Amino acid sequence: MRDTPRRIAVVGAGMAAARFAARLLALTPPGGAEVTLYGAEPCGPYNRALLVGALRGRPAPGELGLPAGGATVRTGTEVVAVDVAARTLRTARGLTAAYDALVLATGAEPVVPALRGPLPRAGVHLLRTLADRGRLADAARDARTVLVVGGGALGVGVARALARPGVEVHLALGASGLMGRHLDAGGAAAVRRALEGAGVTVHAGPVVRLLGDARVAGAELADGGRLDVRLAVLACGVRPRVALARQAGLSVASGVVVDDGLAASAPGVHAIGDCAEHRGVVHGRAEAAWDQADVLAARLSGADPDALCAASAPYLRLSVGELEVAAFGESAGEGTGAVMLSDARGGTYRRLVLRGEAVVGAVLVGDVGAVGDVGRVVEWGEGVEGDAVRLLWGG
Repeated sequence: MRDTPRRIAVVGAGMAAARFAARLLALTPPGGAEVTLYGAEPCGPYNRALLVGALRGRPAPGELGLPAGGATVRTGTEVVAVDVAARTLRTARGLTAAYDALVLATGAEPVVPALRGPLPRAGVHLLRTLADRGRLADAARDARTVLVVGGGALGVGVARALARPGVEVHLALGASGLMGRHLDAGGAAAVRRALEGAGVTVHAGPVVRLLGDARVAGAELADGGRLDVRLAVLACGVRPRVALARQAGLSVASGVVVDDGLAASAPGVHAIGDCAEHRGVVHGRAEAAWDQADVLAARLSGADPDALCAASAPYLRLSVGELEVAAFGESAGEGTGAVMLSDARGGTYRRLVLRGEAVVGAVLVGDVGAVGDVGRVVEWGEGVEGDAVRLLWGG
């Protein structure tokens, strides 16, 4: 039996880190563990998944905080090096700390597209942190022309969040089209109609250059067209933040490679959330990060030392204003068949992707009242037994 608490260091203080700390300390006997979260941001853990909605003021930024279960949270403390042999970490301020177990929850960083020429010095924004949200909200308050670059879930959400009377919002898609990773053509068309109904102009061609030097003065599209915009948001997705893991000599592919127990390639090191690659997949969504945090907390607390992380099906949930989208599993695929209900006037689209009788994917746009039932059926690969329409209607 240990005479001192087990020291668990978590690099990152985001959603996965907070969930892990709260669960582990709830499962560990009092005094059995000391958990420290090292976060580079100046604030404590918060729900990053709600940042787009917070652009519209719902929820308010002050309502995004997440509990860490009594763990020590060191804000404004970036970890710059890890010695996996000595089991120590070092911060940007020169602090060295020892650990018994290390959890990498470093998250992901925004992808900045390779555009022609340098970016203007002002008027260009990203949205990944609470500080980003504050800067963008301030800039958008007086903006009359806005460009959002990127047609994925983030770009669509930001464009819808910034759309309001008197503001001209343009959304420029990338090569994969409108939410092409998650939606089929019918689902993408339904989302486009919803965006255009909210006042967003959708451009199929990508942006190749932002004009202006000191400040954004316009944008050039691949087809030669130009947009007169004064504010640009780069929303081209994210990539796992793995520089620290790579420097430490850990196995890294797209993300930090982990096994079913969330263990990385060095003893005593684990990874969860957006930086982790499990079974060749980086999930990049809150639900998968929380599942991983729960499994690792069960293992490291001793509550269930044999807990394993199962494969997780792709899932997307987007809710901004009146725009509601849900996509499960092989949502953009064809399978061996499909069942679809569409109401262009009502703004709804529902589709099940079938393989035989089993539901392997689904898309819901507009009315997502059946999201719970459909999600469970896709997760378990259940058959619809000839009653797919009833399932789509939420029966």
